[in-house]
Amino acid sequence: MLSTKLCGRSLENPTILASGILGVSKASIARMGKEGAGAVTLKSLCHEERKGHPGPNMFVIDGGMLNAVGLPGQGIDNAAKEFGRLDDLRIPVIGSVFGYTVKQFGEVTEKMAALKPAMIEVDVSCPHMDYETPFYADAASLAKITKLVKKKAKGIPISMKLSPNVHNIAELAKACEKAGADCITAINTASGMKIDIEVMKPILGNKTGGLSGPALKPIAVRCVYEIYKAVKIPIIGTGGVMDGKDALEMIMAGATAVGVGTAVYYQGPEVFRRITSEMKAWMKEHEITSLDDIRGVAHK
Repeated sequence: MLSTKLCGRSLENPTILASGILGVSKASIARMGKEGAGAVTLKSLCHEERKGHPGPNMFVIDGGMLNAVGLPGQGIDNAAKEFGRLDDLRIPVIGSVFGYTVKQFGEVTEKMAALKPAMIEVDVSCPHMDYETPFYADAASLAKITKLVKKKAKGIPISMKLSPNVHNIAELAKACEKAGADCITAINTASGMKIDIEVMKPILGNKTGGLSGPALKPIAVRCVYEIYKAVKIPIIGTGGVMDGKDALEMIMAGATAVGVGTAVYYQGPEVFRRITSEMKAWMKEHEITSLDDIRGVAHK
């Protein structure tokens, strides 16, 4: 009922652990599989170790969460030593890469491809990174990165992770598709800020951070809807999915699979089983036997 095909890979269900949430070791990946996730995205990696931004770097607000962790990580070389390979796990694993320059995106992708992930997600859209170039807002830059990582991925499907902090996300997705992208991940977090009125300063150490959680979902659904009209490649709808109804909404907007992130913080890893059981219950009630029957239905 929930089985899904994504870029040639079979998923038991359409839920995918979003990048940055627990995908930091083989043990945590295996655990997500046991908890019912259809696939797991690794924490994003670049060419070097990163400490990330100074604290405070996370803050819960009404309806969501602000984070400015700054993509901390062990770097692709250390990750390669730890993981060895990623195709020997029961659950499909999506590698996540980023760089400060176009060239670095290619270098890290090549090293990630050597680990044999099911897919590679290219994070060009973190809202609190100081990039040399604003990749996520420029179609030419996105196309250049897409072409390079597609070449360096050596046949492994790539998904370009786009930002909601633009006015033309459908055009940007189309530019990625034309340049060879196999999939679009929509969306990354939205840029936001929280100010402590008593001390009269931003709460986050980085001042701004990425908004995730329920408050982000209407934006994510709108972005998926717009992208679905513009491209023919699949979409991983990500942003604010907390339950089965949220996941179904993403699919009706046009998503092939659904990323789940902040919900894991709120509800624990068991949220995957909860989401899929709620999806099945709704589908049975409405006599829907396949997700294909409702994918993109909101466009009709």
